[in-house]
Amino acid sequence: MSTEPQDTPYARNHIDGVWTDSDTIRESVDPATGLTLGRYADGGPKEARAAIDAARRAFRTGDWSRDRDLRAKALFEMSDRMAARRDELVALLSQENGKIPSEAALEVDLTISKIRYYGALALTESGRASEVKPGLYSMTLRQPVGVAGVIAPWNSPVILSVRSFAPALAAGATVVLKLPAQTALTNSLLFEIIAGTPSLPRGVFNAFTESGSQGARLIVADPGVDVISYTGSTRVGRSIMADASASLKGMSLELGGKTPMIVFDDADLDAAVPVLAKAVTTFTGQFCMTGSRILVQRGIADELRSRLSAALEAVQVGPGTDPASEMGPLVDHANADRVDQVVADAAAYAKIIVRGGRITEGPLAAGAFVRPSLVEVEDVERPIVQQEVFGPVATFEVFDDEADAISRANATEFGLAASVWSRDVDRPLRVGRELEAGTVWANTWAVIVDQMEEGGFKQSGVGRLNGERALEEFQEIKHFVHAAPRLS
Repeated sequence: MSTEPQDTPYARNHIDGVWTDSDTIRESVDPATGLTLGRYADGGPKEARAAIDAARRAFRTGDWSRDRDLRAKALFEMSDRMAARRDELVALLSQENGKIPSEAALEVDLTISKIRYYGALALTESGRASEVKPGLYSMTLRQPVGVAGVIAPWNSPVILSVRSFAPALAAGATVVLKLPAQTALTNSLLFEIIAGTPSLPRGVFNAFTESGSQGARLIVADPGVDVISYTGSTRVGRSIMADASASLKGMSLELGGKTPMIVFDDADLDAAVPVLAKAVTTFTGQFCMTGSRILVQRGIADELRSRLSAALEAVQVGPGTDPASEMGPLVDHANADRVDQVVADAAAYAKIIVRGGRITEGPLAAGAFVRPSLVEVEDVERPIVQQEVFGPVATFEVFDDEADAISRANATEFGLAASVWSRDVDRPLRVGRELEAGTVWANTWAVIVDQMEEGGFKQSGVGRLNGERALEEFQEIKHFVHAAPRLS
């Protein structure tokens, strides 16, 4: 065990202020080439146990939970450190995660402002106070909940982990972060940037990489962890809720999505088509808000079908090292095979407009590359409509009027986001009000801001991220009553 990180090709875990190895060492693979990028220490229950103990100790014995000025200072320093190493993080994320450089840059840039926002929010206080009767004062105080367990996915590990641990730190909680092995080298660089923050006390931030799930399960079930913030699939989210129920933990879950992109016949197709194509292909469709359902009014269905098909077929697929690439690989071969099979299975009940699928020949064959797919479906009960694909695959569904569009859009168990396209100034508000979704965009897509909350309806999650509400996910409210005797 040492106190300084090694070179990036060997990624380790950071627990209680020191860099640690694990009993198992594995390899990280470039999804564009299949070649080994480096090695990583694969964590598990041992690392989770040490991280929980360190976080609990730091919460109970240090000043972090009580000193909001310290928290703000540390978060501002953290933001500066992210900015200083931005290019390094972008390059590694692009290579290991498969994102094209512009998408990796977008992810990293989003974290810099978000951390700074929570540094400012750490200085705020939102309690209430009142003299409820003469000489009797009542107030509500917010205090940190304790240890926060953060479990984030591989598809956007930097922003999705920061989105949870930044408000946790701002609230005064200490953190145990578990990230997945598909981005192990990126994880370790992120750990180095965050843990090296000068004003961050030892044990406040603890993080490890794990290829399995036993360490994550310990975080969820252990009574020493007070709240869980998880981003990932609905299936795993349900399991987390069940495992955490014995200790009655607080819970913030952002889960799966099946975003309907609703295009009315008065929409500006010149503006809509490029965005619809990007909604399918951004992050290679590995995004909980991927625009995976294209709902189009019958009067313009033929035109949109033709224009969107052409746009998807023209997408330049390739590695991030090629400046011409517009969409990178999926994270690994297993996911590429899975996505390709989803489209193949849909051919039994749907019309394949754009087949897309695996690239099996030429220089890209060694990577986890697929081309975008577009599948026309009438029955909303079909699997490709009801299930999150998590790849560059969209359904094409035709509706007749507003009521039909709303009914179709709400026909899945998901409720994370939706988008409405129309030149009618009132229609997006009217339709959006009826959509069962935590975020609704009008004539745009994937606009998320630090100051405004996001989260899911229905099976897309519980709790909220971003904004002031995210801070509250890591706080308890205490009612304090003070009786002050009246002057005699």
